[in-house]
Amino acid sequence: MRQESLSFLKKLLATPSPSGFEAPIQRVCKNYAKDFAKKIYKDTHGNQYHVVNEEAPVRVMLAGHVDEIGLMVNTIDSKGFIGFVPIGGVDGAVLGGQRVLVHGEKGPVNGVIGRKAIHLTPPEHRNKPLEMHHMWIDIGAKDQKDAEKLCKVGDAITIDVGYAELRNNKIVARALDDRIGAFTCLEALRLVANKKLNVAVYCVTTVQEEIGLRGATTSAYGCNPHAGIAVDVGWATDHPRGEGDRWGHVSLGGGPILDRGPNINPVVHKGLEDIAKKKRIKVQHRAMPRGTGTDANAMQLSRGGVATALVGIPNRYMHTPVEMVDLKDVENASKLIAEWLLSLKPNASFIP
Repeated sequence: MRQESLSFLKKLLATPSPSGFEAPIQRVCKNYAKDFAKKIYKDTHGNQYHVVNEEAPVRVMLAGHVDEIGLMVNTIDSKGFIGFVPIGGVDGAVLGGQRVLVHGEKGPVNGVIGRKAIHLTPPEHRNKPLEMHHMWIDIGAKDQKDAEKLCKVGDAITIDVGYAELRNNKIVARALDDRIGAFTCLEALRLVANKKLNVAVYCVTTVQEEIGLRGATTSAYGCNPHAGIAVDVGWATDHPRGEGDRWGHVSLGGGPILDRGPNINPVVHKGLEDIAKKKRIKVQHRAMPRGTGTDANAMQLSRGGVATALVGIPNRYMHTPVEMVDLKDVENASKLIAEWLLSLKPNASFIP
């Protein structure tokens, strides 16, 4: 991966942005895309659009959501301990003992998620995940007044875990779901920006996916595309107890995932498959017999309907602070989408 792209990816992963608090990361995206997008703007929901070849009659939308799961300050007790609630699908089993950042108006505040020590826990209750209301955040405050100098109810909270590089092109970080999808879309836009392109491309870094596909709903209505591709992570099963025979065989390094099912337009799907064969891009296939639970679902149902596909980045340990992807899969996904965009004719039709 080229150095400029990798530097941008690291900035994406270092910028905390839970659902409803995406403005900081949109600034990171805008700063990167300004060198190749011809037009960049935001809507009132917070979605950000990066556009090339806007005047073309056929419009294609790329969507990758920039929000992440997180926590929110719910209470501050008399001793200064913070109670919290989840933003999105947080797995409470991974929270105990984590370091966190509480994003207050005066800046981030260091804290830890506390729970009763194992020594004080009855044997029958040990080694069991706690419900969130049995945990708390400790910022070292003296009392409620001291804590409220820096934090208030409604402040967002993120796990304080950074980016790391592992062996064989693998990286690990919090919020690869779905920063890696937004990154892939922007890289695809960069690859086509200065080439012969017959369609308009709206690359949208969408918001609030983790709480109900909300940003894709409003942005797809806003740019009114004829076709669209959502890029999100897909669960990998190439690890102990991955149950590939049950959930489908998906491996890191095996290439991007192409879903197939009622959420996926067959014309767009075949176009991506044909490009993969022509350009010798290795892909993996996954059955999805219902709505995908990604931005692709909201896009497909916008207005009179959008011809939609889903490209997945294989991801181990989804919705934990140690999500893992292979950068080769990411590069191949960007290349696949870019080559498909370049293959489209000025009068492209996506009617099955």
